Amino acid sequence: MTDMHMAENLQDVLWMLSIAMLVAMAARRLKLPYTIGLVFIGALLALTPINVGPTLTSELILDLILPPLLFEAALALKWPNLRAELTPILTFSVLGTLLALAAVAAGLIYLLHWPPGSALVFGALISATDPVAIIAMFKDNNFHGRLSLLVEAESLFNDAAAAVLFAMALSWALASGEAGGHTPDTAETVLTLARIVLGGLGVGVIAGAGAILLSRGTSEHLVELTFSTIAAFGSFLAAEHIRASGVLATVTAGLIVGNFGIFSANDRSLLSARGREAMVNFWEFAAFLANSVIFLLIGANVAVMDYKVSGVVVIAGVIGLVLAARAVAVYPLSLLFHWSRHAISLSQQLVLWWGGLRGALGLALALSLPPTLPLREEIVVVTFAVVAFSIVVQGMTMPWLLRRLGLL
Repeated sequence: MTDMHMAENLQDVLWMLSIAMLVAMAARRLKLPYTIGLVFIGALLALTPINVGPTLTSELILDLILPPLLFEAALALKWPNLRAELTPILTFSVLGTLLALAAVAAGLIYLLHWPPGSALVFGALISATDPVAIIAMFKDNNFHGRLSLLVEAESLFNDAAAAVLFAMALSWALASGEAGGHTPDTAETVLTLARIVLGGLGVGVIAGAGAILLSRGTSEHLVELTFSTIAAFGSFLAAEHIRASGVLATVTAGLIVGNFGIFSANDRSLLSARGREAMVNFWEFAAFLANSVIFLLIGANVAVMDYKVSGVVVIAGVIGLVLAARAVAVYPLSLLFHWSRHAISLSQQLVLWWGGLRGALGLALALSLPPTLPLREEIVVVTFAVVAFSIVVQGMTMPWLLRRLGLL
């Protein structure tokens, strides 16, 4: 039975990859975003008797999909560029997430009459922009530069803020509901924040530095590549094991490997020339495969979701709230930098707002919610709806918007 189950899983993977490659070829010919094409095809196949692939779960997203995507994105972030824009990036990542959470939760409580605990939980999981969707969108459009750095780096770093807010909100919601949980006090909140952020950073530093130092003892590019793979997945799993931020750990490991192993000067690099080339190519390929799987499965799950649980009016209202909350996070905070060297133009602010996509990360958090949470099923449904709108509507209109603003 085990061998048969493994064979079925392999067939599912090969089937998904075959579909993804056909979509990639068709999208290139039609000049359409590849990721959006995957969502559409996944949705169409889900409405047929054809088996699209494995069930989309929080474990699948967190353990297999996110690490290669995050690591590959972090590899491409050069520290000098990141350091130059670190102030606005951290401002949007932390304060922006807090403002967006407050706006979403307030709207759900006062306009849709959700319980405060459930409103806070949904606000926490949906307020952080998603690195998977954003990076895929910019790659589709071949968009680079300062604005790309701001949006991508914000999405990579705001997970730390979202993780602690989600943990606190969920703990409070369960304590105030029928589950009878424990409401954390200020000291517990501070300790949780320290564990999530510092734990994630620490694990990432150890994994990234370990991969680099171990690679110094060999000139074999395959060995160097293996160490980077261990760093990418190992940092995520180790951080999650100690209940720290797996995303922050993997991003940190990727930054270290990228800046000390790939983009440093040739005479100072700690990786071989062949290892650097192999690493860039391998992680680009791994990210492409991970993107192919996640967007196909998102489309399949969006198509079969029972939206009657919430209703069209509620779904439309939540989408509107999320967009309004993103505006609350972008425009006021951009004013803080208006008279500095970090000034952000109105056209760039519009891209920051409309380009703040939601995707796999929000889905993973929603799918991980315990069944005892009030409105748990409704939260999952509206999360899928927001993600679908984000990827399809916002993702499809971004090329037009970038061209209209003269940014592409």
